[in-house]
Amino acid sequence: MASSRAADTYESQNDQQLDALHSKIRTLRGVTTDIYDDVERQNSTLDETGNTFTTFAGSLAQSSRRAAHAFGSTGSLKQYRLLVLVVGAVVGLWILWHLIGWVWPSSGANV
Repeated sequence: MASSRAADTYESQNDQQLDALHSKIRTLRGVTTDIYDDVERQNSTLDETGNTFTTFAGSLAQSSRRAAHAFGSTGSLKQYRLLVLVVGAVVGLWILWHLIGWVWPSSGANV
């Protein structure tokens, strides 16, 4: 009778340990599944980002070709005219700024 009681106790302890082990395996399986899902989402995001950059690179190359065609790939007269016009506009605005400051001085300068 005593050996039967000890065997039942051992069987009960084994069942408890087996249930605890099964619970830990389920938890580990859940964590593994979560990690896998996260990796898949990150791979998808990286693929989308790569596709976006590829599209952007193509668009940038096309814009570059259009600009080169519009301004001429070599130093053409049209390109120099545009450069002189932009520099002239900046210098003109600078002179106008100083003339306005001369005609209407700011109130802080009189103090």
